[in-house]
Amino acid sequence: MKHVILIGDGMADYQVDELDGKTPLEFANTPNLDSIAGTGKFGLFSTVPQGFSPGSDVANLSILGYDPRKYYTGRAPLEAASIGVKLGETDIAFRCNLVTIVARDGKSVMDDYSAGHITTEEADEMIKSLDKALLSEGVRFYTGTSYRHLMVWADGVKGIKTVPPHDISDKAIDEYLPKGKGADKLLKLLERSREVLKDHPVNKKRVANGKKPATSIWLWGQGSAPRMPTIKERFGIDGAIISAVDLMKGIGIYAGLDVLKVPGVTGYIDTNYKGKAEYALDILEKKDFVCVHVEAPDEAGHQGKLKDKLKAIEDFDREIVGRILRGVEKFKEYKVLALTDHPTPVALKTHTSDPVPFACTEAVPLKERGMAKFCEREAGESGVLIEDCKVFIEDFFGKSELLCDLT
Repeated sequence: MKHVILIGDGMADYQVDELDGKTPLEFANTPNLDSIAGTGKFGLFSTVPQGFSPGSDVANLSILGYDPRKYYTGRAPLEAASIGVKLGETDIAFRCNLVTIVARDGKSVMDDYSAGHITTEEADEMIKSLDKALLSEGVRFYTGTSYRHLMVWADGVKGIKTVPPHDISDKAIDEYLPKGKGADKLLKLLERSREVLKDHPVNKKRVANGKKPATSIWLWGQGSAPRMPTIKERFGIDGAIISAVDLMKGIGIYAGLDVLKVPGVTGYIDTNYKGKAEYALDILEKKDFVCVHVEAPDEAGHQGKLKDKLKAIEDFDREIVGRILRGVEKFKEYKVLALTDHPTPVALKTHTSDPVPFACTEAVPLKERGMAKFCEREAGESGVLIEDCKVFIEDFFGKSELLCDLT
């Protein structure tokens, strides 16, 4: 049996007036997602346990059956694994965004959580400058992808309250700055980062080319290294993961999955959809499980760009879901699960904890598939609501876990 999970990050949403009161999923042309919904199990899955913030870290751990209440230690440690940073027992890793903060009406405002989707090559120069300038503070900086990077604080303080920058787009930052014991350290680092980046050659070039500069770092998502059993230890299945973002790659590494490097993946609407689908189908010749993650709908939601979100959803349906549904027909037995991890409403520009639509189908030729609309409304009307991620993943793999909790 071949198993495929297809994740369109942040696809779920709320009703939008511009779409005649429909959600983007309900409005978009998604015949492939609809065919899965009309043929197999279809309903809602609660990916964010009560008491947790609705981040992609928590939600995607749930999708792979890792109960966040047992395994979640923070977002940054997962990303550290992706970029090859091994954390010591007392190290605290932080997600380090390069952001654009501007002055408006006498206040410092989060103008862009991604510094204009700065390129990895540009960011690398800045991260190296920050690492050199702030080494004496007992921290190290590591380059990730685009605006997403890592800071490791040796013997760091736990329990600091931080806020994701994409949650405060266009808001004054003062009330969202780090708080609690140890926060003074982070505030000092933020201030010093502004000094390092203010006249950085990369920023001068970006401004000259009409692009947003990276004016500061923003630290959040901190935690220590988790301990997680692998998918093979749990279910006896070898697999792989495909994603443009370090978070998903890190989850994959801890889950014991091969992380496939697909050329041209960006984490936005210009990503290499076709390449992701082709690599997924190719790895299924050798392994029995692949997870394909697409970040683009989430990024569009964070930016409040409805047109881009609709495009991302339709591209995901056509280039990922459609290609894979056609490609897996060569296998005798297969199961395809399609879902989103959490809503990212364009009106809010941030995540919410609402249950999300999922649809799962087994080996049914495309020409024999039924049709339903893959959207929040019809998923809710199905009467199916799964709240236990262990039940969700065991149902998908068709077997109970083989190994007890390692924690």
